[in-house]
Amino acid sequence: MPPYYLTTPIYYVNDLPHIGHIFTTIVADTLARYRRLAGDDVRFLTGTDEHGQNIERAAAREGVTEQQLADRVVARYHELWKTFGISHDDFIRTTEPRHEQGVLELIRRIEANGDLYLAKHEGWYCSPCELFYTEKELAAGQKCPVHGAAVEWHSEENVFFRLAKYQQPLLDWIDSHPESIRPETRKNEVRSFIESGLRDLSVSRTGLAWGIPFPGYPGHTVYVWLDALANYITALGFGAEGATAEIPDTGAEPSSLYRSFWSDANREAGAPTRIHLMGKDIVRFHAVYWPAFLMSAGLPLPTTVWAHGWWLRDSKKMSKSVGNVVRPDDLVARFGPDALRYYLLREMVFGQDASFSDEAFVDRFNSDLANDLGNTASRVVTVTRGAFGGKTPPLSCDDNPLIPVARQVVADYREAMDALAFQDALRALWRLLAETNQYLVVREPWKMIKAEGPTDALARILWNGLEAVRIVASGLLPFMPTVARQVLAAVGTTAVPENLEAMAWGGTPTAAPLPELAPIFPRIDKEKFMSDLKSSAPEATPPVAAAAPAASSAPTAPIAPAAPAAPAAAAVTPSEVTIDHFFATELKVGTVKFAERVPKSDKLIRLLVDLGEETARQLVAGIGKAYTPEELVGNQVIVVANLKPAKLMGVESRGMILAATDADGKPILVRPHAPGAPNGTRVK
Repeated sequence: MPPYYLTTPIYYVNDLPHIGHIFTTIVADTLARYRRLAGDDVRFLTGTDEHGQNIERAAAREGVTEQQLADRVVARYHELWKTFGISHDDFIRTTEPRHEQGVLELIRRIEANGDLYLAKHEGWYCSPCELFYTEKELAAGQKCPVHGAAVEWHSEENVFFRLAKYQQPLLDWIDSHPESIRPETRKNEVRSFIESGLRDLSVSRTGLAWGIPFPGYPGHTVYVWLDALANYITALGFGAEGATAEIPDTGAEPSSLYRSFWSDANREAGAPTRIHLMGKDIVRFHAVYWPAFLMSAGLPLPTTVWAHGWWLRDSKKMSKSVGNVVRPDDLVARFGPDALRYYLLREMVFGQDASFSDEAFVDRFNSDLANDLGNTASRVVTVTRGAFGGKTPPLSCDDNPLIPVARQVVADYREAMDALAFQDALRALWRLLAETNQYLVVREPWKMIKAEGPTDALARILWNGLEAVRIVASGLLPFMPTVARQVLAAVGTTAVPENLEAMAWGGTPTAAPLPELAPIFPRIDKEKFMSDLKSSAPEATPPVAAAAPAASSAPTAPIAPAAPAAPAAAAVTPSEVTIDHFFATELKVGTVKFAERVPKSDKLIRLLVDLGEETARQLVAGIGKAYTPEELVGNQVIVVANLKPAKLMGVESRGMILAATDADGKPILVRPHAPGAPNGTRVK
C-alpha cells in the first residue's frame, strides 16, 4: 500500500479547543478515512504545541505550572477527538522526550551545515503569534496584522538561522513541484514573499524558561517555530537512536516509521506522500521556514502544504483574543458530532473562507440531513419492510436509470475527494439522493403495494432505492462515520465497507433482515431554536467565528453573497443624481466561480464571484427562475461591490449582481460586452 502521511498543525495549549481547531482536524480525519478506503497506508498525526511565552504567562496567571496547564488542555483535546471519532494514529506533545530528542538532532544537522549564528535582534513582537513584524507589516495603530493585538518592541541577542541562503532553493522547489503549496492563491503569496527577499530568521529566545534549551547557547531556548514544526518528523522517531539516517555515509538505519512515512531512501515504489494541513495564517511558516530547515538538515521536504481558509463570524476570524470563538459543546450535545462534521465540510469551499451561522446550520440540518438523507432512507426502508416482511427485496436490479447516475456520482465523488474538494464530493452524493427521490416519486411504490402486492417489479424498484442510499452512505463514511454506519445498517448492509469498491452498484443483499429505522435526524423547529438561542445568549455577546489553530489556521477574507435581482421598476419617476452620487456605487466585473440553489427557494441562487480580491465574494441573486447554476459558472457579471451585506433565506449576500427585467419580470443579467475583462475592473 502506498504510504500516505497526513498531519494537522499542533495546537497551542493556552486555551481550550474551539471550532477552528476542530475544523482542521475533521478535515484531516475525513481525508485519512478516505485514503484508507482508497487503499493507502495512512499515518495520521495531530498534537499540541506546549512551549513558549504565552504558556508561561497563562500558567502564571492561573497559579499553576506550565505542565499542569498543558496537561489539562491536552486532556480536553483527547475528549473532543474521541467525541468526534477522530481516527489519528498518533498524538505528539512538544513536552515529550521523543520530541526534544528530534529537535536537538535537527539543530545538530543545521549547525553542522553552518546555518546558525548569534546576533542582536530588534523588532515589533506579537506575543500571541510569537513572531516579530516589520513596521510596514503592522496594522493601523501598530497592531498585529493577525490578532489586532498591541505589539511590543523587543531587543535581544538571538541565535539566527541563515534563511536568506535558501531563497533560490525554495523558489526552485516551488517551481519544480506543482503540488508543493495549495491552493494556488497561497502558492502565489508564498512565492511573492520569497521573491521580495528573505531575511535571516531568529530561532532562539532568552529570558524564557519554558522551552527546550538551545544546545551550545546557554540561556537560550529553542524558538517556538523551530521547536513546533519539527513535530512532523519527531513523531516518526527522528532523532531517536537509529532514526538519524538520511545524510549520506552515517551508516545508521532510520526508525521504521520515519523510513516508511518520511524518508525517500530505499523506496522502490517511490517516496511517501507527505501532506501538511493548516489554516492560511501559518502557511508562511510551513511553506518557507519548515522547508528551509529541512533543506539545511539534508532531509526530504513535504509533498504538499495545504492551507484552508478561516471560519468567520461577522467578517472576522474566530479568535480567543477577539472573543468570538464558537465552542462545539452545545452544538454536539443538541445535534451530534456528525451533524457538525457535515455542516463544516459542506459549507466551506476548501481553501476559501466561510462564515459560521447558527441559522445556516439549522437550514443545512433540516434540508440536507433531515429531509434529503433521513427522509429518503426512511421512505424506502418503511415501504420495503411492509412489502417484504421486514427484509430487503428478494430481487436485485442491474438495469435501471439510477445506475448511470450512480456511476457518474461515484466518479465525481472520487475526483473531488482526491482534490480535497469536500463540498463537491458531498454535493455529488446528494445528487444521487435527489435522483433516487425522483425515481421513487415517479414510480410510487407505496401505491403499488396497495394495488398489486409484493410483485417483482416492486421488488426491483425498492431494491434500487435501498442500493442508491447504500452507495451514498458508503461515500459518507469519511465524513460522518457514525451516521453512515447507521444508514448502512438501516438499508440492510451489516458489514462496514473496507474499500471504495463498496460504492460500485450491486452491494445491497437480497432477502436480508431490514431493521426498523428510527429517525436519524429529527427535524429542528428553527423558529424555536433561534428564539432559544437568542434568549440564552449573554448580553453583548461578541460575534462568533471559527478560528484557526495555533500551529495551524489561516486568514482569508470572508466570502460574500449578492442581493436578488432588482424587481421591475415601479411607476415612479426616479430623482436625478449627481455624478458624485453615481460614482459612490462601485460596479465591478467578476467571474462566477461557483453557483448552487439556496435550499427551499426556487428563485435564489448562491454564487461565489471572483472580483479580483483575495477571496471570492458570496452573493445571493434572485435569478433562479431564469438561469440554472450550471450555466452561470464561468460567466462574467457586473457586481455592486460596496452594497451593505444582507441575508436572504439565512444566507449572507455581500453585493448585488446587476440584472434588467423584461416585460414579464424575467431577470436578464447585465454582462461585459467583451468577455475576458480582468476580474475587479471598475465599471465607469
